Amino acid sequence: MDSYDFDVLKLLFLGVLVNTWMMSGASASDSFNLEPTVTWQRRLCNESRLRWEVEVCGEDFKRDMAHIDPQQWCNLTYFMSEYYVFTLCTETKSQSIDCYWPNPLVESYIILIHKHFFSNCTIEKEMWVDPPDDTLTILILIPVFLTLAMIALVVWCSKRSDLLA
Repeated sequence: MDSYDFDVLKLLFLGVLVNTWMMSGASASDSFNLEPTVTWQRRLCNESRLRWEVEVCGEDFKRDMAHIDPQQWCNLTYFMSEYYVFTLCTETKSQSIDCYWPNPLVESYIILIHKHFFSNCTIEKEMWVDPPDDTLTILILIPVFLTLAMIALVVWCSKRSDLLA
C-alpha cells in the first residue's frame, strides 16, 4: 500500500468517526467544557500516625528477633523472614496512611533498627595470601611452555605446508 492509499484510508476513517459523533447528537459546545472538573485528591500523609504504625512494626520485629540467638543476628539466613515481614509491614502501613514508601520517616526508623540489631556486624575482610613458591612457579611456567609449544607448532606446520605444496 503506498502513502496515497494510506492517507485516503485515514481520511475515510476520520470521516466515519466524525459522522458517528454527529449522529450521536453531540455538538461542538458539548465536547469542550471550560469549567474545572473535580479530580480525585490524594490525602496528605499523616506523619504522626505513620510514626506510631512504624513503631508497631518495629516492636513486632524486636519481639521476633528476641527468639533468635544474638550471635546469629549478623547472619541473614537466620532472620530473613522476620526482616521481610518488618519491611512489608512498614510498606503496608505507609500506603494505608497515604504516605509513599520508602519515605524519610520510615528510612530513619529502619536505620535505628539497624543500629540496634546490626551495629556489631562488621564485614571481615579476607586476607589474601600468596600461594607457595612451588605452586606459583608451576602457574607461571604452564602458560609460558604452552605459548612456546604453540609457536613451535605453527613454525613446524608452515614448513610442512611448503613441502606439501
